[in-house]
Amino acid sequence: MGKRGRATVVVLGDIGRSPRMQYHALSLASQASLKVDIVAYGGSDPHPAVLKHPSICIHKMAQWPKFTQNLPWVLRYFVLLLKPIFQFLVLLWHLCVKIPAPDVFLVQNPPSVPTLVAVKWASWIRHSAFIVDWHNFGYTLLGLSLGRGSRFVAAYRWFEKHYGQLADGSLCVTKAMQHELAQNWEITATVLYDQPPDFFHPASVEDKHKLFLKLDKEFRHFEGVRDCISHDEDFDILLEAAVMYDRRVAAILNEDDSIKNEAIWDAMNDGKQIMYPRLLFVITGKGPEKEKYIQKIKNLNLKRVAFRTMWLAAEDYPLLLGSADLGVCLHTSSSGLDLPMKVVDMFGCGLPVCAASYSCIEELVKVEINGLLFSSSSELADQLLMLFKGFPNECDVLSSLRNGALETRSSAAWATEWEEHAKPLVLEVISRNST
Repeated sequence: MGKRGRATVVVLGDIGRSPRMQYHALSLASQASLKVDIVAYGGSDPHPAVLKHPSICIHKMAQWPKFTQNLPWVLRYFVLLLKPIFQFLVLLWHLCVKIPAPDVFLVQNPPSVPTLVAVKWASWIRHSAFIVDWHNFGYTLLGLSLGRGSRFVAAYRWFEKHYGQLADGSLCVTKAMQHELAQNWEITATVLYDQPPDFFHPASVEDKHKLFLKLDKEFRHFEGVRDCISHDEDFDILLEAAVMYDRRVAAILNEDDSIKNEAIWDAMNDGKQIMYPRLLFVITGKGPEKEKYIQKIKNLNLKRVAFRTMWLAAEDYPLLLGSADLGVCLHTSSSGLDLPMKVVDMFGCGLPVCAASYSCIEELVKVEINGLLFSSSSELADQLLMLFKGFPNECDVLSSLRNGALETRSSAAWATEWEEHAKPLVLEVISRNST
């Protein structure tokens, strides 16, 4: 162990929306017995376990002014150059002046520029070790907006690769990413699969009751999609599947689509037995495409499917997952090499999943064991009809998948994975750097 007994976790993003880095901080403090400084942006509250831990201190950085988002397109490339410089100076100030010198910096990637540059410079200045936790590749995310052929994307990839190679150690989230880093980046990384911490678990009836009372207003009133879609998710697939489910159920049950929504729901509330249940989709998270979907959902005229969106407090999110019957994941990945943290959280709560299919998703979702994979809206609609037929008492496949999700939950835990894979790397680079 180093002489300082400190670690710094660096996130150029909202720490409340960076669960993996929160779990790293908790493990560094509890399992490696280090004092931990988190340098990140504010915005969303981290989990209470992070806020209350006596060995963890959060340092919130100033952010790039939001008004620049509305600048004319001709100034776009100017902002692309100026913003990283601003972020670099703010980050370097915190890492080199505001916090005590650590034994090791642990930084989330992406974003890569200017994060990796600033952390590497700070590690030189403060004689600290430097570990990169590869969640994805920053250049592939930038390529979604600028195109893979952009010179900015090429320059970004060079910085990401060069400074990634300068790290004293690396962690990554999949074997596919480990292979890519080794073959094409000349970086040796240790796979640390995401695992849910102990506060993700199936919800009791009492927990569900308390949560639904707390969220009663959000459940009752539709207010549109509130920033719930990210660049790696195609929400249209879910909307199209919802329409297909709604229309197919109407045809199967011979229901008249001209009747008012209230009549359908009143019949259900009066105890009418139906072969296929009404579905309530709760969309969680934040993203950039709010206005695009608000009117679209209203225009669908769905009678057997409803949507509600909400940004939950950290302590309520596990309860909501533990109260649901099925999780749906639309994440497809800009690189095809990372895994969705939300599915890990769902399995932690014993929640089976229907997930969008892409190259490495089967490292996490085991088909017909803890979930199903879909490649189109029609395939997702078929899965919804198959899983919920006879709900709640005659859903054998759904019950089997739930048992598989519970087994996935019990087979591994974050603390166990971190102890086996991350802790040896952290202690090794600290020891190597201190000699």
